[in-house]
Amino acid sequence: MPALPQPTLKDIARATGVSIMTVSRVLRGAPKVSPERRAEVLEVARRMNYQPDPHLMRMMQVVRSRKQKRLRAVIAIIREHVPQDGLLSPSYQYVPIEPIRRRAHAHGYAVEEFFLGKDGLTPAKLQKILHARGIEGVIVSPQSLQLPCSRIDYTPYAAVTFGNAMSSPALHMCAGNMTLGIHMAAEQLAARGYQRIGVAVTRWIVNRSQFGYSGGLFHWQHSLPPESRVPLLLFPSNDISRGFDAFSQWMREHEPDAVISFDTHVPGWLRRLGQRIPQDIGFVVHDWTSKMAAYAGIYQQREHLAAAAVDLVVTQLSQNEHGIPEVPRQIMIPPRWVEGPSLRPLAPVDQSRSR
Repeated sequence: MPALPQPTLKDIARATGVSIMTVSRVLRGAPKVSPERRAEVLEVARRMNYQPDPHLMRMMQVVRSRKQKRLRAVIAIIREHVPQDGLLSPSYQYVPIEPIRRRAHAHGYAVEEFFLGKDGLTPAKLQKILHARGIEGVIVSPQSLQLPCSRIDYTPYAAVTFGNAMSSPALHMCAGNMTLGIHMAAEQLAARGYQRIGVAVTRWIVNRSQFGYSGGLFHWQHSLPPESRVPLLLFPSNDISRGFDAFSQWMREHEPDAVISFDTHVPGWLRRLGQRIPQDIGFVVHDWTSKMAAYAGIYQQREHLAAAAVDLVVTQLSQNEHGIPEVPRQIMIPPRWVEGPSLRPLAPVDQSRSR
């Protein structure tokens, strides 16, 4: 018995008395269709056992995305300028604009950067600007404790945030996997003979990583004897320059032989305490960039974070997805280990013993 032909959009339109365009809007979840009409079309499609053609859907997404790029060809990067929180100093790294712009340009989008709190820019004023310019795609980079970015109404936007600093509203998120990063660094240190590995960061860093620093350290220390475990040091302030007293006390009490921390202030404090790098103590930058060639470090690959965030915004725009998602997607980018002169070298492998 020959199979019955599959129903088409035209068949559903004929059965419901609406246009093919209206049926298409309903089936792809686009707005501007009344709830009653939407329910009627969906019921008829279900009754007719309509199955979409995936190849045709893909082709139509490409066509629609080209139209949308002409209509809303800008992605807004929302940052925060709150100097009193101590999070705008060189101690902290954020996803720079250049890799975001490169990826956005590859999709046909321009990028504009906005700083909440700078020159009187409030969340309400920013929303008016975005609306006036027809911008519907935003990438949020939280950079303060006050989080003015959390006071934006994200209903009109396809939005993604970097890291977990802004947990509410819960947007799609791209972040570095620092649980893996800390564990990877500890393995590198252990391979060089370091036995008392300490991590010294701020609470902001730990929270932004979804507790990746503390989780990675806990996982690594789980297999160590208690006497070899160095507790995590959380500096008392986000202003790292004010942390010497807490750091020196932690060093005296726990005597780590390797430290994973900031490239600012901490190396100078170690020298002030009579510790030579790497002769007396190993040092690893927790958030390495190419400007830190004097140190080994955990490279968080922010160019890939930028690309993932842009791709996620563009995907939402192409599928008419706006607002706070019911289930936020979280993309984790694995970090990479970078060798540096702040550690003693790996011991040479004894080839005779491996035979």
